[in-house]
Amino acid sequence: MDRDFLIDLFSDFGPVTIRPMFSGFGISADGTNFALALRAGLFFRADEQTIPQFEAEGSKPFSYQTRAKTVVVNSYWQLPARLFDDSEELSVWARAALAAAQRAALRKRPKAKKAVKKTTAKKVAAKKSVVKKKSERRVGKAKRAHHS
Repeated sequence: MDRDFLIDLFSDFGPVTIRPMFSGFGISADGTNFALALRAGLFFRADEQTIPQFEAEGSKPFSYQTRAKTVVVNSYWQLPARLFDDSEELSVWARAALAAAQRAALRKRPKAKKAVKKTTAKKVAAKKSVVKKKSERRVGKAKRAHHS
């Protein structure tokens, strides 16, 4: 699949951004990646709400082989081949994939904020410790100077 084919394929869906990714392309809308176009096919983002649709079509999740094992990526499922000839229905599936990707992004955000808060709290505590040590040194120097 080349870039022009993908642009044409998603024309009913609306504007998409297509960027080189892995051995193919990442496809996004409104800054959210929702599809992967790879040698193995076109894969849409899926979650507990949309996976049953893919299963009903006989689709499989994206997988790849490492030296040791096969890795299954359950968050991306292969688009049913029949949709390549039905741009209207493909658009419906693409909207569902974008919604799944947006839901996934919302689930990730709170964890990221907590991590930032912890990091910020650690930095603040470390900074206070440095300030306190400098302050103690100044007080110690002042006392020594006063007694001399």
